[in-house]
Amino acid sequence: MQAVPSDQRPHPPLGSYLSLPGFSPTALSMALGSRLRALRIAAGVSAREAAAEIGCSEAKISRLERGQSPPHVGDVSCLMRRYGAVAELETACELARKANEPGWWEDFGPAVPPWFDKFLGLQEAAELIRTYEVQLVPGLLQTEEYARAVTVSGVPLATPQEVSARVGLRKRRQELLQRSVSPTLWAVVDWPVLHRPLGSAGLMRRQLEHLIEMSSSPSIKLQVLPPDCLAIGTPVTLLRFGLPDLPDVVYLEHPTGANYIDKPEDTAQYRSMLDHLSMTALSPAQTVSELKKTVRSIR
Repeated sequence: MQAVPSDQRPHPPLGSYLSLPGFSPTALSMALGSRLRALRIAAGVSAREAAAEIGCSEAKISRLERGQSPPHVGDVSCLMRRYGAVAELETACELARKANEPGWWEDFGPAVPPWFDKFLGLQEAAELIRTYEVQLVPGLLQTEEYARAVTVSGVPLATPQEVSARVGLRKRRQELLQRSVSPTLWAVVDWPVLHRPLGSAGLMRRQLEHLIEMSSSPSIKLQVLPPDCLAIGTPVTLLRFGLPDLPDVVYLEHPTGANYIDKPEDTAQYRSMLDHLSMTALSPAQTVSELKKTVRSIR
């Protein structure tokens, strides 16, 4: 069944966002910004008029409505009144206050690059995380020793303290899979990921055994592309949220940064690509069998 586009679904009460399973100032900024845009349009107020209301540029209104910067409570209050949305004014201001609170990842300081901050916030609030990996085991499924080997190999100039911070960050990220209301993780990995040596044979065996164990969770779906499949050459992560003010977001990481894509016509293409990969890949049961076979072959 095809999902109803987010802009055609009814908007839930703003208070719904205060009870998201994972606290995420990033998601709250996006949800509030999306709602402000919808209210502005419904009230027949132009972006220029909204900007004049709070004494800013149209560019700031655009950033606010796209959730690209934390909203100021005073600005939100003025705009909600201008749009005639006084019934939800207090809730909107509470969302604005929470959107300015620090996320847990800020405790990790330099271990979180500026371009990665948004992804962590979105991941915390996601209902579904679909990911495709071509080089490594997905971060949410890595063992600590595998994550350490990845960090040492990928950031050769990192100090031992920096390595530990990065590994600690990855372990903290994985806690979202242990929540009572956890997101669904649907991961497809390319065949070489299982066979690419990283560290010792024992390290790889334990990583694959961990994948087998994690695959038993009802909220985790793991698939492997067979070796005769033509795969795309770049990792992709698509995040979907349980409330309609938050559009699907595609995350594309590269060595020096990341791109975030949220236009429906663009995310639909990536979703179609991920659908094709999942239909081409081994089923979850076949994937577990292949993992067990690979574990037995490691010497």
